[in-house]
Amino acid sequence: MKSKVKLDKKPKGLTFQDLILQLSHFWVKQGCVLQQPYDVEVGAGTMHPQTFLRVLGTHAYRVAYVQPSRRPADGRYGENPNRLYKHSQFQVILKPSPVDVQDIYLKSLGAIGINLKEHDIRFEEDNWESPTLGAWGIGWQVLLDGLEITQFTYFQQSGGIDLDPISVELTYGLERICAFLQGVESVYDLRWSEDKTYGDIRLMEEQQFSEYSFDRSDASAIRSEFELHEKQAKELLDGFKGLEGKERVRYPLLAAYDHCLKCSQLFNLMDARGVISTTERAALMARVRTIACRTAAAYLSQIGSASAQREARA
Repeated sequence: MKSKVKLDKKPKGLTFQDLILQLSHFWVKQGCVLQQPYDVEVGAGTMHPQTFLRVLGTHAYRVAYVQPSRRPADGRYGENPNRLYKHSQFQVILKPSPVDVQDIYLKSLGAIGINLKEHDIRFEEDNWESPTLGAWGIGWQVLLDGLEITQFTYFQQSGGIDLDPISVELTYGLERICAFLQGVESVYDLRWSEDKTYGDIRLMEEQQFSEYSFDRSDASAIRSEFELHEKQAKELLDGFKGLEGKERVRYPLLAAYDHCLKCSQLFNLMDARGVISTTERAALMARVRTIACRTAAAYLSQIGSASAQREARA
C-alpha cells in the first residue's frame, strides 16, 4: 500500500522582496526610470531628490523607487507588530500626470496579486502636506478592505513653488500591503524571502535604533549638528547668487539639499527625544522649510540655465 505523503501548503502571497520586484517591473513597463533609494536618511519617499526636485520645472519625467523611511518617533523597540522606526515605501512619480492614472494604479494592484473583484478598493479624500518641504497636494488615501495601502497625490507645490505641469505621486506602504497579501498580523512574521522573515532581517535594527532615538542619543550633540548642517546649507545657497554660465550649472545645490535632509532628520531625532518645546518645534520646522524652499528656487533657476546652455549648443 502506498503511504500518504502530506504536502506542505503553499505559502500565501508574495514575499516582501518579490512584491518590490513585481512593482518595479510593472512601473518600468509604464516608462518609469527605476531609481535607487537615496543614501541620506529621510522620513518619506517624497524627500528623495527624484521627487522633491524632479517635480519642479516643465520637463516630463517618470520614476519609481523603494525608499526606506526613518521616523524615530514611531520606533517601538521591535515590540509593536505594526509600528516601525524605519519602514519602506515604493514611490512613483508621473510627470505630467496621465489622464488614466487611476486605472494604471488599479492594474498595478492586479500585478501584485490583488483581485479587484474580490476586494473593496476605496479612494478617500486625504489631502497631503509636508510643512518642512513647503510641499502639498490634493488626493486620496487608498483603502483595501479598510486598510490604507497607498497615498495618491496630485502635487500642487514643492519647495513653496507652484507646479506646472502637475505631477502625480503614488506612495505604496510595502509592509502593510505585504502583510495583507500574506495574511499575517505582525510585520515581523512577513516572509522577506522564501527562507527569511522580516524579523530575521530587521528586528535587531528596530530594537537598537529605537533605544538610540529614545534613550541614548546626545541631544546637545544633535542640536549642534543641526546648526552645522543649517550653516553649510545657507553658505552654499548664498554662494549660488550671481553665478553665470558653466559655473552656475555645476554649482552644488544638491549638496545644499543633502544638508537640508540632514537638518530634517536631526529635527526628528530631537523631537523623538522629547527635548524641544511646542514653540521651538514650530521654529525648527520653519528653519528646515526655509532651506528647502531656497534650494527649490535655486534649483529651478539652475535647470533653466542648463536648458539654455543645451539649446545654445544645438
